[in-house]
Amino acid sequence: MFRGSMVALVTPMLEDETVDFNALEKLVEFHIASQTDVIVAMGTTGESATLNMQEHCEVVRFVVEKVNGRIPVIAGTGANSTSEAIDLTQCAKDSGADACLLVTPYYNKPTQEGLYLHYKKVAETVDIPQILYNVPGRTACDLLPETVIRLAKVNNIIGIKEATGEINRVAQIKAGVSDDFDLYTGDDASAVDFILAGGHGGISVSANVVPKQLHDVYAAALAGDESKARELDAPLQVIHKDLFVESSPIPVKWAVAEMGLIGLAIRLPLTPLSSSCQPIVRKALLEAGVNLK
Repeated sequence: MFRGSMVALVTPMLEDETVDFNALEKLVEFHIASQTDVIVAMGTTGESATLNMQEHCEVVRFVVEKVNGRIPVIAGTGANSTSEAIDLTQCAKDSGADACLLVTPYYNKPTQEGLYLHYKKVAETVDIPQILYNVPGRTACDLLPETVIRLAKVNNIIGIKEATGEINRVAQIKAGVSDDFDLYTGDDASAVDFILAGGHGGISVSANVVPKQLHDVYAAALAGDESKARELDAPLQVIHKDLFVESSPIPVKWAVAEMGLIGLAIRLPLTPLSSSCQPIVRKALLEAGVNLK
């Protein structure tokens, strides 16, 4: 349903930690001009865990309004409470989002049956395309391929963002789902391998700072041009690595601020990028050809 480079958009904030909607509009225009294929608003990179429901819905509505149909908008609506995930998903639908992205319920560590029933209930309650999101390194639970295959049979569940970096999961999932079930990577470093193995794109942190480059990388990989995709991605590997030198989205928000697109504010319990890590990220940006302010 969606293809290519999908930015996991950061949420710009003012010094008082409220959302900076002027900067958010600037980011929307930056990504559309840079050929980003899809904007993901209020994903986990957007600090969804620390925004309240009203703020969350306001950001999604604002992005949908400013994009105005030029590219698809996916709203992050996952939560560790099933009822909250339903409310956020309904809000995204009412706001006009094209689909929703639901991270596995963090901290709870549900069983595979619990994960199945969680996603099934959200999908059956709100009629909007929904994408599963598996990132066990952040949530402490792993949505296993056999559970993904079960969920692929549920109406409204159209794909998965698989962020383990385990390329073999592409084949494992594809073996049990229909051809219209989409697989997106959430691991920038292995994205080319993921797409060449049969994936359909990526929901990316790196796309916040190198959107045009990643659009070209993913387009080449989707076209099956392995040599071109690897050649284009090689200078970006330093970005893929060093944007995780501290917990994401700390480094990427600092990087986008260094590009002059947003301010430095980030919401507690996250803190600004430490002074010891700033040279590492700056060097990575410059090596990847990013223009800094």
